[in-house]
Amino acid sequence: MKLVRYGDVGSERPGMMDGDTLRDLSGVIDDVTGDTLNDETLDRLRSIDPTTLPEVSGNPRLGACVGHFGKFLCIGLNYSDHAAETGAAIPEHPILFFKANSAVVGAFDDVVKPRGSTHTDWEVELGVVIGTEAKYVSKENALDYVAGYCVINDVSERHFQTQLTGQWTKGKSCDTFGPTGPYLVTRDEVSDPQNLAMSLDVNGKRMQTGNTATMIFTVAEIIEHLSGLMTLHPGDIITTGTPPGVGMGMKPPTYLNVGDVMELEIEGLGRQRQEVKMDA
Repeated sequence: MKLVRYGDVGSERPGMMDGDTLRDLSGVIDDVTGDTLNDETLDRLRSIDPTTLPEVSGNPRLGACVGHFGKFLCIGLNYSDHAAETGAAIPEHPILFFKANSAVVGAFDDVVKPRGSTHTDWEVELGVVIGTEAKYVSKENALDYVAGYCVINDVSERHFQTQLTGQWTKGKSCDTFGPTGPYLVTRDEVSDPQNLAMSLDVNGKRMQTGNTATMIFTVAEIIEHLSGLMTLHPGDIITTGTPPGVGMGMKPPTYLNVGDVMELEIEGLGRQRQEVKMDA
């Protein structure tokens, strides 16, 4: 299934894609959140004939594909070729940082550069959404705890990230720096999360091309590691790192300007598009 949340900011309603047709799920579930991403509810949704659901007319905004989540956990430098382009060593363990929940927006919402930003960068990433509470799980069964997968643009302000004294969170958590969606694709439709092609263009020029096969730590290994540190709750989002081609790795480094358009895609999970604006 492809689950969505559609409507104005703060008033999103749950939906399901029926091919190219958006169907309303608000008569079945309240929202797409940790409360509704358990296996029992997902099985119930799969049993519904989508043609019996109301069709949503027009072209509504698609919000982030998961609402009211608890944690947004991010893994850094998880592709060896991306680590090399940034001059970083291959990590021995997954590098963890957090992105503020207030950074999360829809897949087609604007990305807004914060005041003073000169080094805003792009990162296409595979997002993983937890469906079952996970504590001390092994990599052998870790994927059973996943509700689904999505596209994430881990937008980053590199000066804030590296030069403002502190952790990476400063450069990762600016408002709008977490476009998520457009769909939450349930795990039964993703046969192998370690074999998904991914790409990102800026103004029509290909910047990133990669595949999740080149991750240093697999999705299962990441879940094993994180669940050994903290309980992962239904609805928690994990973003798993980016392939090479980010702006800071170019010679010379290249960053986003107002008016630039990012378009990104992961195989089977959909496309995103954001225009860059400047904060007032």
